[in-house]
Amino acid sequence: MKIAVLLIGAYVVYGLVMVWLHPRFIYPFLPDDEPMAGFERVSLTARDGVEVSLQEARGAGPMVLYFMGNAGTISLFEPGLRPLVDAGMHVVALEYRGGAGRLGQPSEVVLKEDALLAADYTLEFRKPVFVHGFSMGSGLAMHVGANRDVSGIVLEAPYSKMCRLMAARSLLPACSIPFVQKWDNLALAPQVKAPVLMLHGSKDVLIPPSHSMDLEDALSDSRRVIIDGAEHANTGTDPRARRRVSEFFEEVVGKSF
Repeated sequence: MKIAVLLIGAYVVYGLVMVWLHPRFIYPFLPDDEPMAGFERVSLTARDGVEVSLQEARGAGPMVLYFMGNAGTISLFEPGLRPLVDAGMHVVALEYRGGAGRLGQPSEVVLKEDALLAADYTLEFRKPVFVHGFSMGSGLAMHVGANRDVSGIVLEAPYSKMCRLMAARSLLPACSIPFVQKWDNLALAPQVKAPVLMLHGSKDVLIPPSHSMDLEDALSDSRRVIIDGAEHANTGTDPRARRRVSEFFEEVVGKSF
């Protein structure tokens, strides 16, 4: 009995420590700050007064609002953005608070508020707006799709619930623990009306393809493409994925890019 009590106590302490530490695992942002060639920085003021930074490359085509993964440095994702710029798209990428020298402390709440601020900026151009989210950024793309009228959404290596991933790795019921940032895309799915394209690598072990399968069932208008042999980091740069994104844009807007 004493051993059982000690084990339960140790598990509770472990859980409390993990709740305190879990934002550090969600946001392991890198400090590197390298502006991408052909992009200019745009600053927007958030409701809490923090200056929110975007990188923008103005093309004549539709808008693509891009939300990166949790590396927190947008230049690392330039290989996925460059084909969009080369195709003449008007690309806007959100830089996350706390990453790459940007001010502020990241959290699910503030990053989602910043994503809506960036979306409002793109909608001012009166062009079709596609929202593209990779990995952690899929939660921001879903949040924008649930709260703004956009033309289409691209989800690359999306999760159904980030707390499910945390639960599998920590052996804690993360989706049920108070104060844990849940990042629940399934809860947002019924509010998303725009067509959604999901791209997932068949060898993605960080976010298994079963997560996008669950999202496909929850979304009203979606198509899911498995990129055979692709892993988490290289799904979006695979030529097959790029081709499907171009086809998706053409399907929605009615012209090729």
